[in-house]
Amino acid sequence: MDAYPDPGIQHLGDPTRRRIFELLARQASTVGELARQLPVSRPAVSQHLRVLRDAGLVSTRADGTRLVYQVDPEGIAAMRAYLDLVWQDALRSLQKAAAAADPDKEHE
Repeated sequence: MDAYPDPGIQHLGDPTRRRIFELLARQASTVGELARQLPVSRPAVSQHLRVLRDAGLVSTRADGTRLVYQVDPEGIAAMRAYLDLVWQDALRSLQKAAAAADPDKEHE
């Protein structure tokens, strides 16, 4: 059992997928627009986008006959909440370690 909820962050481990996410953070785009900026095919971009969408990090909207992909604010909020939780736990651990190393500091 995981100690933290799944924010989908592990789906950004692939460098191409992370680059797609970064491009979408700057501007909503179609598959073709993204593919022109990357060294991978349109089908590969589509596959990466499907993973990001399934993870809740990217959403789509129709623009005529085209699908436009954009970063999903709810997915970003979940990722941010996860990172905040991990950071809080890390700070608590650091504080405990510092107090154990110098017990006199705990009472200041």
